[in-house]
Amino acid sequence: MQVAYLDHAASSWPKPPEVLEAMQDCMLHYAANPGRGSHQMAVKASRTLFETRKNLAKLFAVKNPNDISFALNTTMALNQAIKGFVKEGAHVICTSVEHNSVRRPLEFLRKTKGITITYVPTNERGELNIDDVSAAVTDKTSLLVCSHSSNLLGSILPVEQMGELCKQKGITFLVDAAQTAGTIDIDVGRMGIHMLAFPGHKGLLGPQGTGGLYIAPELDLEPLLQGGTGSQSEAVDQPTVRPDRYESGTQNTVGIAGLNEGVKFVLKETPEKIHKKEWLQTQAMMSGLMGIEGIKLLGPDLGQNKTGIVTFTVNEADSSEVAFILDHSFQIAVRSGFHCSPLAHESAGTMERGAVRASVGYFTTDEEVERLVNAVKEIAQHLK
Repeated sequence: MQVAYLDHAASSWPKPPEVLEAMQDCMLHYAANPGRGSHQMAVKASRTLFETRKNLAKLFAVKNPNDISFALNTTMALNQAIKGFVKEGAHVICTSVEHNSVRRPLEFLRKTKGITITYVPTNERGELNIDDVSAAVTDKTSLLVCSHSSNLLGSILPVEQMGELCKQKGITFLVDAAQTAGTIDIDVGRMGIHMLAFPGHKGLLGPQGTGGLYIAPELDLEPLLQGGTGSQSEAVDQPTVRPDRYESGTQNTVGIAGLNEGVKFVLKETPEKIHKKEWLQTQAMMSGLMGIEGIKLLGPDLGQNKTGIVTFTVNEADSSEVAFILDHSFQIAVRSGFHCSPLAHESAGTMERGAVRASVGYFTTDEEVERLVNAVKEIAQHLK
């Protein structure tokens, strides 16, 4: 039996055929160092990177493609944003559903730079009250960090309202789009976003080892890395020109060539269409699971807007045991445990045993959704 892959919140799979073809073409014909030479292969590599920036800029409504710097993943992008911006003694606001990719850099700065952090609580479904965010603002608040959607609960946070609040208060706004880039419409200008961290390997349908960070033109971050950039090589200090300032070392040209095709696929299909398909499948999955005795669903209620994530517990069973049975007995791939998001588990009340997360993608079939529901029903009867 073929594996039913329901772990798209971790990495999307399979990828569009164009992604694989572009990566192979790059490796075979122009996998030279971009920005490091004037020969034809190096120029072709550089053009591929810039074309990818242009397509990402189109997707996120970014005016200047060079305000997007590439990173290995969202984690690296968030570290660049947080460590490059936050100054000693500053106050930062984030939420109680943040991923460790936000929490750990902030806690590191608490220890090393004496910053203060306010974790604004959500309810158990991962829903945030904007008034609670506003109440947390102080005269030392310099940054608001927000996960666009919880990677555990699938709740979508009020980013546009938060962006407006930041505008009113003069606060810089960083959004973690790990679960929404490519599946939810994002307009950095309309939403008031100053920095946007995103992965290439999830909703953008590219390969692992790709991602990036949009940095508003008025911001100047301290680079996370210093080194060779191919520009201003005679200078002792890191270049000031973008995106070179934030892209030391040889870029993942092969991966970015694949990412470019993934972004083009998303632009063609549109995030709106992709989100609608995933939402309908999550609703079908939730409806099926709700009819099973012993199942508790986490996150927004049936009919509410959310990303393609359905998280649940089965009776008193450990989530890892349920995921193991799904994998080995039913050939269904899901995620279990704490999903690198203990804050969200505290909000949901699932810190003791974790939870099972099934997440759909654009290529998920209705049959795979039905397979999961039937398998969980059988497991729940067995684990009573």
